[in-house]
Amino acid sequence: MALVEPMAVLDESASWRDLAVRSFASSIIDAPTVRRHKLSNTEISHQNYVLVRVMLENGVEGYGEASTLGGPRWAEESVESIKSVIDSYLAPALAGCHAASFEQNAIRLSKAASRNNAAKAAIEAALFDAVGKSLGLPAPALLGGAVRSSLSIIWALASGDAGQEIEEAKKKIEKREHRRFKVKIGFADPKTDIQRLTRIRTALGPDVEVIVDVNQAWSEATAMRWLPAFDELGISLIEQPLPAAQIEQLGRIAARTSIPVMVDEAVFTSADIIRAGQAGAGSVISLKLVKSGGLLELKRAAGVASAVGMELYGGCLLESGIGAAAHLAVFSTLPKMEWGTEQFGPKILVNDLVLEGPTYRDFEIHLPEGPGLGLVLDEDRIKHLTRAG
Repeated sequence: MALVEPMAVLDESASWRDLAVRSFASSIIDAPTVRRHKLSNTEISHQNYVLVRVMLENGVEGYGEASTLGGPRWAEESVESIKSVIDSYLAPALAGCHAASFEQNAIRLSKAASRNNAAKAAIEAALFDAVGKSLGLPAPALLGGAVRSSLSIIWALASGDAGQEIEEAKKKIEKREHRRFKVKIGFADPKTDIQRLTRIRTALGPDVEVIVDVNQAWSEATAMRWLPAFDELGISLIEQPLPAAQIEQLGRIAARTSIPVMVDEAVFTSADIIRAGQAGAGSVISLKLVKSGGLLELKRAAGVASAVGMELYGGCLLESGIGAAAHLAVFSTLPKMEWGTEQFGPKILVNDLVLEGPTYRDFEIHLPEGPGLGLVLDEDRIKHLTRAG
């Protein structure tokens, strides 16, 4: 008996053919934050995004988002370069292509441009959203199916003002939004950072989990000197204390402390993850679409990290509800997600870009409901915040 290819059957239906890409559109959005957000190499009071819209032949529109931090400082992409490469190279590469051919489309994007991970991730998220809506399926169903509907959520304390941060954290606990906190350091000298961290830890008490992100600001010698202070303060996790290129040195640091070390900027590709694992550079990995370049690659990165013995942590780059939903679509399908996620970006904006999206309650972030990414955009606010020209 001759075998019939499922795709051949699907191709007979008009609905399947209607999943072809008709057009893409991109725009830059500048959204104010509720307070300043400091890293070791920059400080922002507005967060910048590129919003991507894909229109299919069936008239369904899907949404994706690329996020940066203070321009091309965290990585090489800026919102200006992201929009340019989408409009000039990535979108034309998918014109007329079948939106549900996710793997083939990822290959097309890779041929159209090297790296440009945030731009590719935004396009792929929009495709998953549009296809999910067209088929009446949530995006996680297109990624293997969800095994959880919510994750433990972490909030970042990053103003540099200990008094403000303590007040902010206590309000988050009182509102049952967050009880796990990541403190950004590295923008002051280590002694000042430790003093600020001590104030926060003392004020919040021993039952509140505190993570520290050094944002690549220390040398190996500085880390050797100050790591014992983290142990005394009961810090649960140390993120990227050394520059990304110093994998071997990071391995030596990780071997000197009983606190797990998390790699972030040091690992973008699967090869990076394997190298970090071989060097013992970290026992935890921060997963981000901006590093992996798409939902499919993000899920593969999680598999590679787990294979080399790393636990999984859902990182963020202050995404709005649009980018947060794309991350959650992947995170919800991973067999293990030991550290939860810090997808708090929608809450740091004065107003989110969505009317319906991820929700925060009982110290967890909950996936949106509905087909695709489950989003309803706040079109009036997006129009108001879209950069002219």
